[in-house]
Amino acid sequence: MSDIKTFATVQTLPTPRLTLRDWRDSDLPAFAVLGADPEVMRYFPALLSEAESDDFAAQIRARLQQYGWGFWALELRETREVIGMAGLNIPRVPLPFMPCVEIGWRLARPYWGQGLAYEAAAAALAFGFDELQLDEIVAFTALGNLRSQALMQRLQMRKDDAAEFDHPVLPVGHALRRHCLYRIARGI
Repeated sequence: MSDIKTFATVQTLPTPRLTLRDWRDSDLPAFAVLGADPEVMRYFPALLSEAESDDFAAQIRARLQQYGWGFWALELRETREVIGMAGLNIPRVPLPFMPCVEIGWRLARPYWGQGLAYEAAAAALAFGFDELQLDEIVAFTALGNLRSQALMQRLQMRKDDAAEFDHPVLPVGHALRRHCLYRIARGI
């Protein structure tokens, strides 16, 4: 994916209720709370310590600086509070359907069920297709994560039944190892 479009500065995506923006140091405590919430992290391999969360945020920030897009901080416009992250990413681990750009999101539990993840993800999809001119965007999750799969479907993504896979960073026998893949093409 060497021909992927980049920007000199981190792009900002406004939506009616959210701003997808670059990260600030002041966002890190709220992000650490998110990574330590067992319900938020239910379909991830482990909870994150504050140091692990800060390291993950540093990786996200570096990718944003590299490309000008990525997993943005998700700010609630009304309060300016950071409530999670959402955006696009080029996976770093070898996945059977690469090369690809994935869409992802993670929201603090008090903001679930309000359509905010959909709003953020829809903005990220539009950016991926309109600005980056991607032909396809994928999403993947553990088979049991029905909530995320429902959002993928709401975004008009289609499950690729032939593309279930074992996530390569999870060991054999891990309850979350088996994943499903959803796809959406430009113009859908």
